[in-house]
Amino acid sequence: MQSSLKKSLYVGLAALSLVGVATATATTASAKSYATAGTYTTLKTDASSRNVAVNGTNALYSKPGTVKGAKVVASKATMKTLAASNKSASYFRAYGQKTTNRGSVYYKIVSMDGKYRGYIYGGKTAGTFAGGITSANTTTTATTPSTKTYYLKNPGTANTLWSAPKYTQYKASKVINSTSALASDSFTVDSAATKTKEGSLYYHVTDNNNTKITGWIYAGALQTGENSTITSAKSITVNYVDNTTGKTVKSGVLITTASAKSGAALGTDDAATVNKDIAASAYLPAGYSLSNASNSYVSDTTTWGSSVTVPVTANAAAGITVASSYALNATSGASEKLTTTDALAADGSTAVTTAQTNFTTDYQGVGGTTASQSDLTSALTSAKLNTIYVPVYESDGTTQSTNTAGNKLYTKYTLNTGALPTGITFGSSSLVLNYNAAGSYALTAGSSTMTAE
Repeated sequence: MQSSLKKSLYVGLAALSLVGVATATATTASAKSYATAGTYTTLKTDASSRNVAVNGTNALYSKPGTVKGAKVVASKATMKTLAASNKSASYFRAYGQKTTNRGSVYYKIVSMDGKYRGYIYGGKTAGTFAGGITSANTTTTATTPSTKTYYLKNPGTANTLWSAPKYTQYKASKVINSTSALASDSFTVDSAATKTKEGSLYYHVTDNNNTKITGWIYAGALQTGENSTITSAKSITVNYVDNTTGKTVKSGVLITTASAKSGAALGTDDAATVNKDIAASAYLPAGYSLSNASNSYVSDTTTWGSSVTVPVTANAAAGITVASSYALNATSGASEKLTTTDALAADGSTAVTTAQTNFTTDYQGVGGTTASQSDLTSALTSAKLNTIYVPVYESDGTTQSTNTAGNKLYTKYTLNTGALPTGITFGSSSLVLNYNAAGSYALTAGSSTMTAE
């Protein structure tokens, strides 16, 4: 029996020893090995191409998830809820990335409503959205309606114009931020889109009375006929009158969401809001400035339902000044500023003058109004700035180079009309001209003939 007991005890001790070894091994294996993250890189591709949707397979972290100290910002369950959401606010914008030493890419993302922000696993290839996110089209193109002209159905409500349909782009903002809107203005629709998650239809519109007011609006906030529901209890009629001629150059009705009664006084706060709207550049008639700089057109005692006359003055004639001209250096590929002091205009015979370079005398309009890209192209051609010839100098910088026949050499530059702004305000001095080198030319002595070398 003792032999049996000893044997049993021996086996027990052996088993205990094995358990001890196993415990030590488990302790060693459980020591967590963390990844390290590389340098943060800002994503610079077009912002709309970085709109993503989460799929709920990965949580959102304060740091790349496998890095020491990473904390959960939104759990996998939360991300699953966002993935299943039918609200555009649950889309995200990717704006940065880090890659770990294990080859995992983590993207820094933020939800369209700004509620969630952090890192999410994005696969193994930088620049490709995988893992917990996929590329997302937050809107889909819709058919533009055959009817092009619309009016606001309920001016002053939440359904106003946006830079993009709300939450379909990160930081989409209201075009008109006040509580009022010009209810009498008509709008032209030029495109349409449907919010992918909600399925709601939006139109891109431009105010026919003021093209500065343009943006996206929920289609249900528009109607085809003029607004017949404007009530005097919630309106102030504004008449902008030319201070010189006495003629009304623009009229509009400011609608407010304030709880007001016809004949009741505006009060201090509403008067301040109305004064701000009246003076807003978006509402002023094009080409006019306020004659009264005090910005006080209504008072706290002005009553709802009344009209106000606002004197305006036509802006003086103004030109567009060329700030500078640039051309692409064919050798270095760099954009270099052109010096046109000795340059010849398009006909190859006359020097480019200050008047042409600034062309205020060649192309004028009413200050504050806008010249289109087509207008600019025509004006620059008329000013003979569509093609210029810039002298080629020797290494001393003062002696003009010549060909074997003794004719002076020039580099021909043609205006890059596609680089002109789509619109520029008269009175501006910010116009920059960009030219492309179009070869070497020689001016035949005693003539205005330019011959390609």
